[in-house]
Amino acid sequence: MDEQSVDTPLLLSRGAGYVKKTPLFVSWAKWSLKFVIWVVFIAWVAFIFLSPAEFVNQVRRKWVQATSGSVFGITGSIFMVYSGPILVIAFLSIAYLIISGEEELHEKKASKHPSFRLWTFPVLVDGPFGVISATEFIGILLFLLFVIWSVYAYTMQILSLISQFQFTLKEKSCFILEVLGLRFGTIGLYCLAFLFLPVARGSVLLRLIDIPVEHATRYHVWLGHLTMLLFTLHGLFYVIAWAIEGNLLQEILEWKDIGIANLAGVISLLAGLLMWLTSLYPVRKQQFELFFYTHQLYVVFVIFLALHVGDFIFSIAAGGIFIFILDRFLRFCQSRRTVDIISAKCLPCGSVELILSKPANLRYNALSFIFLQVRELSWLQWHPFSVSSSPLDGKYHLSILIKVLGEWTAKLKENILNSSEAELQDELHLRPQTKITASVEGPYGHGLPYHLMYENLILVAGGIGISPFLAILSDILHRVGEGKPCLPRNILLVWAVKRSNELSLLSTVDMESICPYFSDKLNLEIHIYVTRESEPPLEEGKVHKTKNSSPSPMSDGCSMSVLVGTGNNIFSGLYVISSTLGFVILIGLLDIFYINPFGISSWWYKGLLFVICMLASVFIFGGLVVGIWHLWGRNETRQEECAREIDRIKVDRMQHNETAAHKDQSTQQNLPSSTNTYYGSRPDFKEIFGYVSEKWGRVDVGVIVCGPPPLQTSVATEIRSHNIRRQRHHPIFHFNSHSFDL
Repeated sequence: MDEQSVDTPLLLSRGAGYVKKTPLFVSWAKWSLKFVIWVVFIAWVAFIFLSPAEFVNQVRRKWVQATSGSVFGITGSIFMVYSGPILVIAFLSIAYLIISGEEELHEKKASKHPSFRLWTFPVLVDGPFGVISATEFIGILLFLLFVIWSVYAYTMQILSLISQFQFTLKEKSCFILEVLGLRFGTIGLYCLAFLFLPVARGSVLLRLIDIPVEHATRYHVWLGHLTMLLFTLHGLFYVIAWAIEGNLLQEILEWKDIGIANLAGVISLLAGLLMWLTSLYPVRKQQFELFFYTHQLYVVFVIFLALHVGDFIFSIAAGGIFIFILDRFLRFCQSRRTVDIISAKCLPCGSVELILSKPANLRYNALSFIFLQVRELSWLQWHPFSVSSSPLDGKYHLSILIKVLGEWTAKLKENILNSSEAELQDELHLRPQTKITASVEGPYGHGLPYHLMYENLILVAGGIGISPFLAILSDILHRVGEGKPCLPRNILLVWAVKRSNELSLLSTVDMESICPYFSDKLNLEIHIYVTRESEPPLEEGKVHKTKNSSPSPMSDGCSMSVLVGTGNNIFSGLYVISSTLGFVILIGLLDIFYINPFGISSWWYKGLLFVICMLASVFIFGGLVVGIWHLWGRNETRQEECAREIDRIKVDRMQHNETAAHKDQSTQQNLPSSTNTYYGSRPDFKEIFGYVSEKWGRVDVGVIVCGPPPLQTSVATEIRSHNIRRQRHHPIFHFNSHSFDL
């Protein structure tokens, strides 16, 4: 392809790169909602940030005095200030998503001049946090600044108090330790207000700001370390002070009705410490099941925290926890459904491909994740996998690729192979059929597919990390072939694998059948690096058999639920609003008919009632909406049954054609002509980015990486280096990670 063809938009005549025109009043409404959301969010964060300041304390005291006479009392006053804003943002987000509608075109007009973007520029590339963008670095600094400022402000207040009294050295030491411990607990509560928001996977908040679940999980991990450090210091300072005073055991076992229940706090802290220790990377990597099961102690942590501090203090962090409960209940409802496995097969490289049934109105994009549970293997384990199919491959199915890495995946592969071998024996009634009972959560991920935001793409994969890029390639080829708007026109795929038998993964996408003569419309280059083989194997032309299982014995279910992920915005909004209003109603009724008439004053008991109201509002009021939503979805599913059966036949034919292709051609012959395979070497990203800089010129280049941390570090290092030292006629590279590492 010559220089002129690269510089001229190939698909401009088809409307590539342009957003569908939005009516003026819709644009105005969306802009207004976003403006209000930002105002509320900035005000909320500023109030929390400045909470240690004395003038904010005075404002808060005046607010509590002015509003505590209401039905909801002091709890309502504090809840409105600390947790109310996040719920208001959730309501506004619902309105924004509904007004935005389900726009099919997500692409933006290509920029004539490349520009730096804080969220795609890697600042730190090799450290305990992994690759950190400039935006994430600013966020980390702000949180650290908040903690340092809070400790400083509270320390000054403590020193001021000490100067007003005559203390002995022992009394002074105990006083400083206890007040500092109290303040560390307060700072921890402020951090806790944010802790649960990133792991509300399908919440409207993550969908609004378009944070993919793999990034949100990282933020939860960072906040978890900070929060538990603060709570540990909180408990440790009290324990030291009580030990100095000589009443350690008595204080630990104390459970006051009016005031803080110490024993409940100890139980909550112990649960938090167990979660924290088992979530450290070495433990999580080597003993994932231990980490997973121990992390369910968050229920104990939250409930006993409420018992420890009472309802009005707990309400500081209640907003984020309530958003998480909403999402968790919805995910629980979705995961109860058994999902039909249309097809399961083992590829020559040893990986497994599952094709799952989905309803037409469940939307996802080529960079989505799902969480999969197989009940025959474990009732508790859920594992994340990238979707390897494009939404344009079919309305009623999606596929995932699974590499056999651990015990769970090995058992899954064994079950599929056993099912395949049992098919002939089933006919002779020699043994019962083998089934796999699958459940799914999701899909999750970017609301806007950012692979469609760049004219120029570099896709860097390591091993099974090719999975989401198969979906990207299929998505782009479908769009090009069907004449749909499609911004990408220069694509470089860099794939590093250990063995050549993994190359069969790339053949799962039949590029020519999706878009005949795509090389005339798309500049696609593929560079494959086989790192542990110095030359092509002698049996390169040998056909590796793919073991397919028959769809019928694999499962007996239906299509996955639309309750989570990018489902129906109206039902999702009704669910959040009804649950929140239900919570307010239950708290009000509890105050009017029980707490106030009977003079209930125990802090721990009111904290327990507060948590029960949170749960009941979601189960009762939210559950009613979920029930109606489920009936609506079931009615939609009935109408799709015929079309789903046609789609199933289409999948079977695709597999048959693929098997026939394997019989006629080798894996290498199925690859595009623009494919270069290098044996015994690793990608030299300095050379690759230098080559791209000279060839593509002064443009924005989106780089998406899916692979292990060392691969991400290598790519991010070169991107940072090239962007800092770039010449005027060179591109700006934008780093995007798509690697999910729990």
